[in-house]
Amino acid sequence: MDEEEAQQHAGSPELFMFLASTVHDMKNSISVLSGTLENLLAAHPSNSAPEFGQMAQMLYQTKRLNDNLIQLLALYKDVGKPGYPFDPAPRSVRELVELVSGQAQVLLQSRGITFDVEYPQHAIWTLDEDLVIGVLVHAINNAIRYTRDRIRLAISIDGDYLELRVEDNGDGFPDAMLQSGASAKSAINFLNNSSGLGLYFSSEVAKMHKHRQRHGSIALENGGPLGGGCFILRLP
Repeated sequence: MDEEEAQQHAGSPELFMFLASTVHDMKNSISVLSGTLENLLAAHPSNSAPEFGQMAQMLYQTKRLNDNLIQLLALYKDVGKPGYPFDPAPRSVRELVELVSGQAQVLLQSRGITFDVEYPQHAIWTLDEDLVIGVLVHAINNAIRYTRDRIRLAISIDGDYLELRVEDNGDGFPDAMLQSGASAKSAINFLNNSSGLGLYFSSEVAKMHKHRQRHGSIALENGGPLGGGCFILRLP
């Protein structure tokens, strides 16, 4: 098989379908494992047991894997392209916060991390709820890795945009990541031992949200009320 034939074989629809099916099966298995760990940790809220910390670390790693697999599946289906099941609708910001908090609660508690929320109580915004939740949960899981002991989800209306911020009180993002974080293309490298998949996915989701001549965006910065890293999602 010459190089051209190998490339054609590697790009065959059958292989792509096989890989997508495999990733889907892996995601389902990891979701079962993650759910089991969450149940075990919730049933033993005291962290005095020696195995508690190990289970909490296992839950964190399974959440990371699940995030990555979900993002791979979405990107495989051409997120943001015609035909992708993008479903923006008016959503309650309060309900959005409750759903995100519910998904992160056990992991945050198991790691001893305080989770603060701040948002406009009665705000309604048009967005794809599943995709935005995926972006925020990934940002929270990433912040768990770097925070000392506190994470903040702050949502506000800034002019014509809904601004969603995930902040922590860690050491903040490295300079190289701050310079490339807002760029989907430059995010795909191995900055800080990360493939940048989460940032690329988040950037694609942000750009899908459009209103008139405006579209969504992401940004990274350091500082904020907690003094650490800040992930910012802005939706028109």
